[in-house]
Amino acid sequence: MLKIESLQNEKIKKIIRLRKPSERREAGLIVVEGKKEIEMALAGGWEIQEFYFCPEFDRADGRRASGCPLSGVGEEKMVEVSREVFQKMSYRDTPDGFLAVFKNFKNQELNNLKINKNIINGRRANVCPPSRTALIIILESVEKPGNLGAILRTADAVGADAVIINDSQTDIFNPNVIRASRGTIFTVPVAIAGVKETQEWLKKNKIKSFSATDKAKKDYTRINFKKSCAIILGSEDKGLSDEWLEAADEQVKISMNGKTDSLNVSVAGAVMAFEARRQRSL
Repeated sequence: MLKIESLQNEKIKKIIRLRKPSERREAGLIVVEGKKEIEMALAGGWEIQEFYFCPEFDRADGRRASGCPLSGVGEEKMVEVSREVFQKMSYRDTPDGFLAVFKNFKNQELNNLKINKNIINGRRANVCPPSRTALIIILESVEKPGNLGAILRTADAVGADAVIINDSQTDIFNPNVIRASRGTIFTVPVAIAGVKETQEWLKKNKIKSFSATDKAKKDYTRINFKKSCAIILGSEDKGLSDEWLEAADEQVKISMNGKTDSLNVSVAGAVMAFEARRQRSL
């Protein structure tokens, strides 16, 4: 097993370069920090390239980050590093001493989504059983990594088939997306596509679309979410584009009793997605 104590080591420099989206795309690699997130990536079928750990960090459960706590990771992929080196690689204020590099198998094309299947792009995914109607969450121009990560976590919690991202404003493998999603970015199928392409895909798969807007007349609680459907959410500041507002099958709103007229996009997505889950459980 390799041990690294120098900040000038080329492997460490590579990890630091991978903080940039352009470097990740060019290398076809992503960096995942945190034991929970690494476990989720492995569960989603992602291929680990290198595993770094630092015994000097205490984990949340009070134990040290000694050795590799993950099954299926050979010693040839393990690298022990000093505290100083790990702090240089880490993007967290309170790291747990675990970090891994994964190969990006690039499954983010819309045509790769298999609705009501247990696989996506040939790999197992945490999606709904084949007998259930499809539930899709569509995001247009969402900018904040934390919001994207939170919506992915909601998608996982409600058993959504997929999250489709239109006009992506943030790299889906941004470290803050991975952290906010608690690793569900690796288990919830994600596709990146244009609005027109997404609309055609919905029609092809007979999925009804509901655009969320405060200008709608019908409240989300009056919508039938039991059939195959897509919940469409817009950016934090501008909401949905006219292209989606005009093309969606129906516009819906979340009625507000206070002085504000809208919710954070991740909260709005959670409210509507869990209503769909509630209706489907009846």
